[in-house]
Amino acid sequence: MFSKILIANRGEIAVRIIKTCRRMGLKTVLVHSDADTGSLAYEMADETVHIGPSPAAQSYLLQDRIVDAVRQTGAEAVHPGFGFLSENPVFARRLEAEGITFIGPNPHAIEAMGDKITSKKFAAEAGVSTVPGYMGLIDTPEHAVQIANEIGYPVMIKASAGGGGKGIRVAHSDDDMAEGFAAVKAEALTAFGDDRVFLEKFIVNPRHIEIQVLGDKHGNIVSLFDRECSIQRRNQKVIEEAPSPLLDEATRKKMGDQAVALARAVNYDSAGTVEFVAGQDRSFYFLEMNTRLQVEHPVTELITGVDLVEQMIRSAAGETMGFGQDDLKINGWAIESRIYAEDPYRGFLPSIGRLVRYEQPDEGEHEGTTAPYVVRNDTGVREGDEISMFYDPMIAKLCTWGETRIAAVDGMARALEDTHLSGLGHNVPYLAAVMDQERFRSGALSTSYIKDEFPDGFHGVPAGPLQRDVLVASAVAMHEILSEQSGDPSDRTDWIVLIDREPVGVSLSYDDDEALTLELTGEANEERRVMRLSEIDWRPGLAQFRAVLDGDAFTAEVRRVADGFDIRSRATRARVRVFTPRLAELFARLPEKEAADTSKLILSPMPGLVVAIAVTPGQEVKEGETVAIIEAMKMQNILKAERDAVVKSVGAKAGDPVAADDVLVEFE
Repeated sequence: MFSKILIANRGEIAVRIIKTCRRMGLKTVLVHSDADTGSLAYEMADETVHIGPSPAAQSYLLQDRIVDAVRQTGAEAVHPGFGFLSENPVFARRLEAEGITFIGPNPHAIEAMGDKITSKKFAAEAGVSTVPGYMGLIDTPEHAVQIANEIGYPVMIKASAGGGGKGIRVAHSDDDMAEGFAAVKAEALTAFGDDRVFLEKFIVNPRHIEIQVLGDKHGNIVSLFDRECSIQRRNQKVIEEAPSPLLDEATRKKMGDQAVALARAVNYDSAGTVEFVAGQDRSFYFLEMNTRLQVEHPVTELITGVDLVEQMIRSAAGETMGFGQDDLKINGWAIESRIYAEDPYRGFLPSIGRLVRYEQPDEGEHEGTTAPYVVRNDTGVREGDEISMFYDPMIAKLCTWGETRIAAVDGMARALEDTHLSGLGHNVPYLAAVMDQERFRSGALSTSYIKDEFPDGFHGVPAGPLQRDVLVASAVAMHEILSEQSGDPSDRTDWIVLIDREPVGVSLSYDDDEALTLELTGEANEERRVMRLSEIDWRPGLAQFRAVLDGDAFTAEVRRVADGFDIRSRATRARVRVFTPRLAELFARLPEKEAADTSKLILSPMPGLVVAIAVTPGQEVKEGETVAIIEAMKMQNILKAERDAVVKSVGAKAGDPVAADDVLVEFE
């Protein structure tokens, strides 16, 4: 076994690897860029080596720097995590030549499976079911259009060296294909240094299911069962679970056997994932093999009890796998939610900045309202850290385990309630909305789920009965606490609670246990109801209000404002005010504030870097014409004119950093 391992990665996966190394008694070395100096992983590692500026192309992708760091520190092995150099066979061979162990599969397996074109040919020869497509290289948009017509639309355009949802577009027409082909080639060159592209038939209403495999250097290979990764946005996984709610035991075994056979064909000797696209009828086709640790590996660990990072290290050290296929069983169900620094209210655009607050749910066992659940939170940042524009916007991978799928889903909903972030946009409200949807809870998933359920984007969820009760109870309780602390015990028992502008009458009293009893008196067409609020945990300054409402624990995100509170309960967010009946009557007469007219402005939809401003003052532009390109976190956003217009002024130039809502272009 090694004594010291170098981690050629950053963020939460670096933290994850360090935790396992600590448990195994292994020393760790972390390489880091400028942006990651002082990060959580930096502080946890035994040694650190600076390898360059913040852009990955000037640090984490430089093999020379990493090899030099190994020599400098005396590390015996390198764990690449995922992304960066994790699937680079040239890097794996170089380490081998230098006498350094690569904690991952052998270079032949990486080469055979890591290239999307070669892997499909290899899989077809091995008898694995594959999606119809064109596996040869395509050089021109015209050639791509010709092939697409032969395959039949819709067609998926994919970067050969792609991964992580990058370098993928779906074309539904010749125009889509011509534009998408050029865009994918450009994205692939920027992200992977390889602009090769291939095409494959896009399966309508598909599901994304993958099999985790694990091998050692002695020919032992096992399947650690399946994961469902169908909840995706822009081909980037958002919510994953294990096992898949689609599969029956026969299909699960068939997929596992195919995955193991494919891995065996290339003498696979580490952790890897064979990905399939599945129809709703449980038909499935090979997509690709990821020859590395997957982002979503925690859900597999939760249902099998196997530490995949440990197994990768043991395999790389030459140890024989300590278990066989018959020793592995699925225990319970696990869900993973990827918490990203992106604003769901702005089309999920990246939101870089500082984590002013970051409160996490407690890891470990929880009672739950309906069933026990376990929380695991893999994160690489702390309160006060900055989410950089140079890397993926992931903040954490929040996971829950339960004995049943519904127990895991309910546990995830509560864990998301207990997660509080401020200082930047984040997708926690969206994730909470999905957990409460009947379609998700039933397991009726597909890769078009987000598009189907949120066709106009995410704008929050209106307050249903449960969320309205939480909003009312939280606001009244906080109002009472503030009144007592201000020394103004008015003993008033009747209030009007305004949820935005919808009034709810509330009569307040205290029971024998000093808990609040709330009688709702102003609900249209409903009988008077009584709620009991107990175990209140809040004081001024806290961002989370915790209590038990009618026996069920809840957490709401709260913020005091001039005339009340901003409260978020799961996916519902509202301005809530507590008034006397007379003040509520006067407030109702105030006019609603009109939104500012921005129809003549092109605003930056996200913080980032200006790649290009394609217009100049006085220029006439047509509807649909590109006006500007903004880039953040490896994603480009092309802004187009929504109508014919004449440019009045330009507020930025290529290379400028901009914030969300900065004016880029103004029209006359």
